[in-house]
Amino acid sequence: MNLNIGMMIFAAIFVYVVVCVIMYFQTSHIVRYEVQEGSLATDTVYRGVALREEIVIRAETAGYVNYYAREGERVAKNNLVYIVDETGRLSEEMENLSFGENSLSDRELADFRNEIVNFVHGFDATQYGSTYDFKYSLKNTVLKLANSNMLQSVNDLGGAGGGNIVNYFYAPDTGIVTYWTDGYETLQAQDVTEDVLNNTEYEKKFMLGNSLVAAGDAVYKLSTSENWSIVIPIEASRGAQLQEEGYIKVRFLKNQYESWGEAKLLTNADGNTYLQLTFTNSMVSFATDRFLDVELIVEDEMGLKIPVSSIVEKEFFLIPEEFVIPGGNNGGESVIRQTVLEDGTLSSELLETDVYYFDNDTKEYYVDSTILNAGDMLFKLDSQETFTVSKRASLIGVYNINKGYADFKQITILYENEEYAIVEPNMKYGLSVYDYIVLNAESVKDDQFINQKSGQNGG
Repeated sequence: MNLNIGMMIFAAIFVYVVVCVIMYFQTSHIVRYEVQEGSLATDTVYRGVALREEIVIRAETAGYVNYYAREGERVAKNNLVYIVDETGRLSEEMENLSFGENSLSDRELADFRNEIVNFVHGFDATQYGSTYDFKYSLKNTVLKLANSNMLQSVNDLGGAGGGNIVNYFYAPDTGIVTYWTDGYETLQAQDVTEDVLNNTEYEKKFMLGNSLVAAGDAVYKLSTSENWSIVIPIEASRGAQLQEEGYIKVRFLKNQYESWGEAKLLTNADGNTYLQLTFTNSMVSFATDRFLDVELIVEDEMGLKIPVSSIVEKEFFLIPEEFVIPGGNNGGESVIRQTVLEDGTLSSELLETDVYYFDNDTKEYYVDSTILNAGDMLFKLDSQETFTVSKRASLIGVYNINKGYADFKQITILYENEEYAIVEPNMKYGLSVYDYIVLNAESVKDDQFINQKSGQNGG
């Protein structure tokens, strides 16, 4: 090889770059995070089963059924709900009649519009079966509107046939009429299980107008009370918190309607925990739904928002309040420690120490364990009473780097999730907004100096 000055300089630069790269990957990189005020949304969407006081009404006679009460309509006791054409001649005779052109009223058009809008807002592609529910619901609505317009003609035909063509049936009680069953009409909150909510085999059976029914077949359903509830699966700890609040604000994703539900925690036969939310209104809005997606709206915890990765636990000595002297030379606290002079005589020294927390209940200070040692003897000011350092306890906190080194600051967590925590602001020994903390607490040690130029803002 022919060595020259150019090759030597290139080789030196190459070696330098390689060493820098190796050192970069071997060095822990300290990233800083600017503390900001914020909150963590605790709202969660749940899918629950709706429970109502439902009575299934069954046909008393066989024949062709025609409905006159709209689905979702409230009927009074003894109101006409449906008729049964026992012979089948009614449909034939009505086909021969001309009823002219029928137009829908504003109310009827509004009913159609609301039904379509509710379906669009609540549609979930993973629950495509709801499309068929919507189809049957619209079909029934059309038939019932048409039947209502033909009711007078039915009366005329019934009278002309000697009263033996049709039978009239009336509501046994006041309630909301629906035309479907699913077998969950008698389901109780304590009977809800994971299998009930896992509705892969769930089936709705619709009652269609102008269809043939046998005696004893279900012809319609009556929801007799405005009180109803939703049962949702929930974690035991979160459910207990919600139950303590009493009433929870709930948003129904189907139509964005909001209402307050009384919370009750249940532990059912399958060993899982469920939350029952009981309402005293809005039942009619969801009378055609068995499963509903709801969002629980609870108050957000406000405070200082920090990453969970910044949180660390540190151990301290506990010193009684009377053995700590406030207001040292640097504005901190001090203790009087017994010391041994060179000649072996005992004396005392004023030692400044960092205090990280004061417990109002036990009246004890949390003092840095690197300043004192277990077994140190402390004196009370202007007294010969002594205290031996030994008791320890831990605090959770973060490393503040405002002063260029890792300074532990105690925190009180109000709420946390997997990524962030909300901590109490304006604590005496805690954090303040716009403080800089270490993003990853494992990357530093106590009192480690931090190169602020290399720090990055993680906020």
